[in-house]
Amino acid sequence: MKAFLGAGLLFAAALTLAGCDNSPAVSAQNSVLSGKTMGTVWRVTVAGVPATRLPQLQEAISRQLSQDDQELSTWKPDSALSRFNQYRGTAPWPVSEGMADIVTMALRIGQKTDGAMDITVGPLVNLWGFGPVAAPEHTPDPQAIESAKALTGLQHLKVIQTSQGQALQKDLPGLYVDLSTMGEGYATDHLARLMESEGVTNYLVSVGGALLSRGQSAGGRPWRVAIQQPTDQEDVAQAVVDLQGHGISTSGDYRNYYELDGKRISHIIDPETGRPIEHKLASATVIATTAMEADGWDTGLMVLGTEKAKALAIKQHLAVFLIIREGNKFVTWSSPLFKSFLVSQDH
Repeated sequence: MKAFLGAGLLFAAALTLAGCDNSPAVSAQNSVLSGKTMGTVWRVTVAGVPATRLPQLQEAISRQLSQDDQELSTWKPDSALSRFNQYRGTAPWPVSEGMADIVTMALRIGQKTDGAMDITVGPLVNLWGFGPVAAPEHTPDPQAIESAKALTGLQHLKVIQTSQGQALQKDLPGLYVDLSTMGEGYATDHLARLMESEGVTNYLVSVGGALLSRGQSAGGRPWRVAIQQPTDQEDVAQAVVDLQGHGISTSGDYRNYYELDGKRISHIIDPETGRPIEHKLASATVIATTAMEADGWDTGLMVLGTEKAKALAIKQHLAVFLIIREGNKFVTWSSPLFKSFLVSQDH
């Protein structure tokens, strides 16, 4: 018996949790646009934008996200990424500058996490039923897991510059890249660029679990975001942060899972074991300059588990907030850099 739940680990707190201040008014109220993309929900909140502009803005957002989905989706056989995955050669494969950027960032974070964040883990993601392949009826056997692992490895993927532009190159023909671990952050950053190009300077944009803000919310209030408690109950805050113009992303094992053979199966796969994670780290939140970077780090930290995640956060000077299971309750840990963003915390 299998049961899936969707993801949603951060939520805007600008109106309910920002409190009052005497900053100059930006707008009497925020305007919210939303929709679906990449199997998740997008949301754009803007201040100081006339209502007459909102339909045009909604259309531009939908167009941008459709382009991103057509580039990164593993569910669409004709997407740019799917075509690369279907390619069985080893010659350079031309890609867009955006695709080269996300893969470059992924490889860098993958190296710094000792392979814990691995975008070549696609065969394992599919094996466990979190990609376009249907979920298994029973737990995959060790041989199937080892066969899928043999098709993975960051060392098999490169971003190169050719005379025609950027390209990806793989030396393992069956390599299957899955960019879902960073796709939400990638798309969120694109929404931020879109807002800037449209002359919108006060906004909070999000795709799935990745968010980014600029300027101020209605009434001159700061954009604040709540980190959800690691339960199936939505919109219960564990902590609230002031983004200060940064991107934020949370990865957790409690909102995207299914049950298989009596066990809860997390969507986060450990590339080393080839199996879903089973440790006590419930969620990892990262604040970074871009949503894409935050989106990459949070997955790697979740794979590493509590102690290794703490050590890496300090070593790499990352703004990290961890929620850890301890018996029937949760405890939290903040890196020194994260504390500068923290507004309040519930225990």
